[in-house]
Order: sequence, then C-alpha cells, then structure tokens
Amino acid sequence: MNLGTFYEYCLSKKGITEHFPFDQDTLVFKVGGKMFALSSLSKWKKQMPYVNLKCNPEYSQELRGQYDYIQPAFYMSKVHWNTVVINSNVQDKFVKELIDDSYNLAFKSLTKKHKMRFLTRGKKFTEQAKQFVN
Repeated sequence: MNLGTFYEYCLSKKGITEHFPFDQDTLVFKVGGKMFALSSLSKWKKQMPYVNLKCNPEYSQELRGQYDYIQPAFYMSKVHWNTVVINSNVQDKFVKELIDDSYNLAFKSLTKKHKMRFLTRGKKFTEQAKQFVN
C-alpha cells in the first residue's frame, strides 16, 4: 500500500474529515469527531510507513500474536489501538479490512443522531442503513 491508496481509501468512507491535530506530520482521519486512523507522513516519505488503527481489544491481541507487523500502537491506548507496519508482507486488502474495522468501531460509538446524519446525507434513508443506527 502507498500513501495515496491509504489516503483515498480512508476518504472514501462516509462522514470523514482529515486533520493535523498533533503536528504537521501526523495525518488523522475522523468520523463524527472520532479518530479511526492516523499516520506519520514523514515515515511514508522515508519508506517506513505505518498506520495506527482502532481495534477491538480481543481482536488486537489475536492480530498481534498472529502478525509481527502488527504491534501495540505508538503513543495511543495499547488496549484499543494497533500500529500496522506497512511492508511487502502486508496485503492492501488486509490493511483495508483493518481500516474498515477501525472505521466501524468509531462509527458505532457515535450518537444515533450523528449516525443518521452521515447515513442519510444526500440519500434517502434506507432500511439497510437503519441497521447501523440501532
């Protein structure tokens, strides 16, 4: 995965905003004000990229035990966040699945009002969308 793919994939999610709340290097993606992905731009430039992603605590432990490129997150809650070191061993599809999981965890923590705002923006509210609100 390259920076462009990571960036575009994160932005393809509903309700996403990008920020630099910590410094001019750390790109943060949020949904409804909740962080779900962050990464150092300078690490991508140095060919040492990684992304921090939110994760269910039990699944975090499982992933860390299974993959040596998934570690407790740098500078984050090590219970709820993983650092995924992007290298040739990591398939783009797998990183996208981890991004999806992180986004879904952040989205689920939003209030019902915020969820409805993102799910209905520009579209008729559907029965399929209702499953995410409840």
